[in-house]
Amino acid sequence: MSTFTVLIAEDQALLRAGLRRLIDTAPGLATVGEAGTGQQAVELARDLRPDLVLMDVRMPGLDGIKATQLIKADPATAGTRVVMLTTFDLDEYVYGALRAGASGFLLKDTGPGDLLEALRIVGEGQALLAPSVTTRLIAEFARREPAATPARLAAGLTQVSGREREVLVLVARGLTNPQIAERLGIGQATVKTHVRSLLAKLAAHDRAQLVIAAYEGGVVTAGGQAPSAAVGDLGEGG
Repeated sequence: MSTFTVLIAEDQALLRAGLRRLIDTAPGLATVGEAGTGQQAVELARDLRPDLVLMDVRMPGLDGIKATQLIKADPATAGTRVVMLTTFDLDEYVYGALRAGASGFLLKDTGPGDLLEALRIVGEGQALLAPSVTTRLIAEFARREPAATPARLAAGLTQVSGREREVLVLVARGLTNPQIAERLGIGQATVKTHVRSLLAKLAAHDRAQLVIAAYEGGVVTAGGQAPSAAVGDLGEGG
């Protein structure tokens, strides 16, 4: 089993210590450092190059969302994956964290086993959202005023094939690879191939980023009803 290194960024020392004990007793995971502020998280990510950062949203000074943006924008740490951890599941945090480049979003009432599994899933290069997040994300797009499609995204969408567009729509609606395969009558391996192609063409980090691209690019509108999403619904690999 691969071992994923984890940097914990959390301003509460007691919670930080508890998370470290939990992670260090789990197979396949090992903490390499702790940060009490967003700025420390950015600096330690650059120094330690962890596979994962477990990032609190609300921290003094530089918050977790801005820290995530800085980590993902730095070529030295762009490959580090960030899992956001917060008490709140407010739309502004969900949207902001995913736009910043986070690959996961979990609430602090997530069970220990689910949190460890989430870290492994994200460490393997997949995306993972907490149970209510897909529905909330779609609701956020419904609430916002329509905006012009970013030029880079618009250019990427011109390269997307008809079948890839069908897959993108279903990814944006929260369907897993097996569900997409069944809906379109194709094999799961073919779905994965299409997802990998979409990631490349749309310059997306993972499936969570594809959801944003689909809505910002007008491929999907928020008028339809989203399916309920369980933990891992967006966690099927690309």
